[in-house]
Amino acid sequence: MKIAITGATGLVGSRLVAKLNQEGHQILVLTRNPNKAQKVFPASAYSQLEIVQYTPQESGEWQKSISGCDGVVNLAGEPIAERWSPQQKQAIMSSRQIGTAKLVEAIATAEQKPQVLVSGSAIGYYGTSETAAFVEDSPAGNDFLAQVCQAWEAEAQKVTELGVRLVILRVGIVLANGGALGKMIGPFKMFAGGPIGSGRQWFSWIHRDDLVNLIVQAINQIDMSGVYNATSPHSVRMNKLCQTLGEVMNRPSWLPVPDFVLEVLLGDGAIVVLEGQQVLPQKTQSTGFNYQYADLKPALVEIIK
Repeated sequence: MKIAITGATGLVGSRLVAKLNQEGHQILVLTRNPNKAQKVFPASAYSQLEIVQYTPQESGEWQKSISGCDGVVNLAGEPIAERWSPQQKQAIMSSRQIGTAKLVEAIATAEQKPQVLVSGSAIGYYGTSETAAFVEDSPAGNDFLAQVCQAWEAEAQKVTELGVRLVILRVGIVLANGGALGKMIGPFKMFAGGPIGSGRQWFSWIHRDDLVNLIVQAINQIDMSGVYNATSPHSVRMNKLCQTLGEVMNRPSWLPVPDFVLEVLLGDGAIVVLEGQQVLPQKTQSTGFNYQYADLKPALVEIIK
């Protein structure tokens, strides 16, 4: 197949490209930074890969490249775990809302349309709670991240009017050697790790390899459509995450990180780790998806060892 991917050089996208390349597919990388993409995906190892420069929030020549693709995977978006200035909040929203709209516009104008769009979203859709458990048909929250996710998904939904199958993946916190976990590993190495905030907040996670495999399944499995939670079936509380991380790294986990430290570092973005939600992949499991890392400890062992 020929698969177009946005966000291809990121934590998840780069692993997805490697897997699809290994399986012999043609890959079209839509990127703002072709030089970076060429370094991440050298031609010697990725002979079936084409790099197209694009401006995600603008119509342009790049949109023609979508014609003839069998599938599109939309993973682009500004980082969320940052300090949320008004400008950053606008960038978080528009990178997802307008970026997805322009991708759907490209699909609409394609002479030969793709069969499927796999579009990212996030578990922030549900809002935060220490007590509720959320599944795919649970209602949306009303905080900023919930609003972002709703706007993001609404743009992706428009592709169904074009006869293109849509799979939306509401992604939990991705565990890999980098990202959120990468920021936590540093303090543990220095014997200064511990629970963040109250420790009672839910941490709904997914191992990067499981997320990549779920994206590939969504491309291939034609009876998959609609919304799926991309999380492990076993969410944990933050104190359990930190305790397990300490065990795997053979480090103590007793120095709590106070709320105000994170709020100084991230401002409003601290909500991502200070408040959580228990999100269960009910519909995802009904597809027969086979998790390699359903449980936290084996997932952390694989990443850290």
